[in-house]
Amino acid sequence: MLLTVQALYSTALSLYAWEDQDRQDTGSAPTSFEAATQSFTILLPARHEQQVIANTIQRMAELNYPRHLVQILIVIEHTDDETIGEVNGKFEELRAAGIDNARLITFDEPPINKPHGLNVGLKESTGDIVTIFDAEDEPHPDILNVVNTVMLQEQKDVVQCGVQLMNYDDHWFSALNVLEYFFWFKSRLHYHATKGVIPLGGNTVFIRRDLMLELGGWDDSCLTEDADIGLRLSARGTPIRMVYEHEYVTREETPHSVGEFIKQRTRWDQGFYQVLAKGDWRRLPTRTERMLALYTLSFPLFQALMMLYLPVTVYTMFFVDMPVPVAMLATLPLYMLVIQFLISILGLYEFTSAHKLKPSFFSGIRMLIVYMPFQWLLAYAALRALVRHAAGTNTWEKTTHTGAHREELTAA
Repeated sequence: MLLTVQALYSTALSLYAWEDQDRQDTGSAPTSFEAATQSFTILLPARHEQQVIANTIQRMAELNYPRHLVQILIVIEHTDDETIGEVNGKFEELRAAGIDNARLITFDEPPINKPHGLNVGLKESTGDIVTIFDAEDEPHPDILNVVNTVMLQEQKDVVQCGVQLMNYDDHWFSALNVLEYFFWFKSRLHYHATKGVIPLGGNTVFIRRDLMLELGGWDDSCLTEDADIGLRLSARGTPIRMVYEHEYVTREETPHSVGEFIKQRTRWDQGFYQVLAKGDWRRLPTRTERMLALYTLSFPLFQALMMLYLPVTVYTMFFVDMPVPVAMLATLPLYMLVIQFLISILGLYEFTSAHKLKPSFFSGIRMLIVYMPFQWLLAYAALRALVRHAAGTNTWEKTTHTGAHREELTAA
């Protein structure tokens, strides 16, 4: 019964704004842009990203916004010679083209992780608004115009824009991983923003610099500094504007192997455990908000319990006699699983249609075959994160990026 209730609620959140035009309109982008008056600092933390960093810097330099209002700070740990070499090589190209608003910052003090790099960059930032992009990101050229307009017209201090994985057909788990992002940014985050409890995404989030300085920057001991800063802002009562339209999403790639996916998801789940234990969510003003935060941060625990519950389920199927009504109740989670799978199939075709991609005939069949193995993968990562958290292991497991989403876009 607990699994059924949880599945119902999770499904409802995933569909909150999916086909509800009124709810989608609350997160729509402006149809015309205000004059560019606010300045931006783009923080681009990178570590061992020599394969993708040069193209990403080029994308930042090409953003459709007055260059004198954009400061680009690439932040790298000082021993990462290969990435630093790629950055310096790209800087030479940009300077030859008359572009000089990008700068490299290196640091050597621990911890060597993304939030610490962001704090190093924050100290050097000069823009009215600070934003974050990851080393493999493909932002829309007009994303700064979108945010400038929203902040000016609506007087918002924080804006979260959409992020979307693109290479849905590369690996057996890719399509389901892509759909997680699709439903999260297209629908669920709208619900969180409406309720005033929003764990921010790791990039394409825009925050006024004076507000970030007031908050003291990011928690550099937290593995999900984005969710942490989002809940701290929510507890402070800062409204967060969600902007999502397919056209303006920042494009990213799925992990290139099962091992990389597990490391990435373990880091996210363990970060949620950390934020849950920190307890900033307890300062949210209403019980409803606190319960939503508690549910969101403890969701990996549900996934870990699924992993532990699986052998019990198999055992009861074959070896336990029970009354028919009890057996019928016990199958309710299965019905929810079928419903969620059908929603995923519809989501795949909507995603591919929105981004002018064409799923193969076998895409849906493959999703059916791998749907449960993907759930087990999520459950394993959540359990692994729980073990690491209990053991006090807080090392940053880096996800390797190859730029696969760029190849997908070229093919399309």
